[in-house]
Amino acid sequence: MHVVVVGGGVVGLTTAYHLAREGAGVTLVDARSTGLGASEINAGWVCPAESAPVPGPGVILKSMKWMLRPDSPLYIKPSLEPAFLKFLMGMWRHSNARDQRAGFEAHLTLAQDTLEVFDDYRADGMDFEMHTAGLLMAFKEKEYLEHHIDNLDLARRFGRDPRVLRGDEVREQEPMLSDAVIGGIYYPHERHLDPGALTRALAERIVEMGVEIVENAPVDEVETSGDRITALRSGDRRFTGDAVVLAAGAWTGQISKHFGILLPVRPGKGYSVEVPQLGLRSAVNLWDAKVAVTPFQDRLRLAGTMEFGGLDENVNQVRVDAIMRAPRTYFRNWEPPTEQVTARAGMRPMTPDGLPIIGRMGPMTNAYVSTGHGMMGITLAPGTAAALTDLVLHGRTSPALEPFSAERFTGSRRAVHSAA
Repeated sequence: MHVVVVGGGVVGLTTAYHLAREGAGVTLVDARSTGLGASEINAGWVCPAESAPVPGPGVILKSMKWMLRPDSPLYIKPSLEPAFLKFLMGMWRHSNARDQRAGFEAHLTLAQDTLEVFDDYRADGMDFEMHTAGLLMAFKEKEYLEHHIDNLDLARRFGRDPRVLRGDEVREQEPMLSDAVIGGIYYPHERHLDPGALTRALAERIVEMGVEIVENAPVDEVETSGDRITALRSGDRRFTGDAVVLAAGAWTGQISKHFGILLPVRPGKGYSVEVPQLGLRSAVNLWDAKVAVTPFQDRLRLAGTMEFGGLDENVNQVRVDAIMRAPRTYFRNWEPPTEQVTARAGMRPMTPDGLPIIGRMGPMTNAYVSTGHGMMGITLAPGTAAALTDLVLHGRTSPALEPFSAERFTGSRRAVHSAA
């Protein structure tokens, strides 16, 4: 079987790898170079224990307050576009404890073998920086700490072994934390890695395995015959295969129109900046400020914010400055670098319920989709790729994929017109 994978982010690359490892021929088609955008500039966390969906209790009130601040963790660009308003209403409808808990459990199930799979990647010759020091959630507000404790039973059930730290216990875990931090939750099994190094290693490995990577080829047409896709086109280039996997990240919503459906995937822009090392023991989530702090061998990465607007990767310096200020109240003696730092932006693929869309797509019998992983692309990519490979090559739908079906958005299937 030959499979065409559309999208060269971490989800598309891992999907291509798993397909090729199971014996499929694969062509990976990307609109630009592989591994860019959110797949490169994210925090690099492998953190099933912190994979609860974005919509949750209190999100509506918080978002309304944050919209009044230009430097807030969340920004929603005003728009009267019907599809955008429908997307926001969907997010707010899922902003409750029941839906968030169900989504959290679904993510934990999908990611239960993630750490072992990353070890397999390394054993197969992929060279990327990865650390096993765990993840520390740091809180300045007691109510936020107590809210997280309510869901720790799920984390414990899935073997994440969370440790609640109160008062100075949190500084025993991370001496760099200031007295403003009143507590934390430490997850000893979580990891962090260099996401740019990971995507480069994946691209190199799949080429060695015989995968063809075609860059700078945005898909602009889908050819069909009956209930099957026969080819994808990018200008005068034509790509054929027995099956197609759409894994184009934040651009999936636009591209899905060529497949005869409209998937509700919107871009959620995030930023990251890199500064000198701070000597942290592990990755730290500055939870109240919504800033992720990741220590690499030679630098420290700060990542955060969520902007709902258009498909652009322009940098808003006001929001970057807010990320740079955040560590000051969490860490002792923190001062932002005096020299200018370079910020980068990436578009996360977001869905109304905060869950990915994985599985069969629309009325075409050989079309599949894998998108909407939000801020959990690194964490969920291996489990997603393994389960989707089993579906594409063997027709087996893992129970782990059931919560992520595209049919929860597409409803009744629409006909797709064959290309002339």
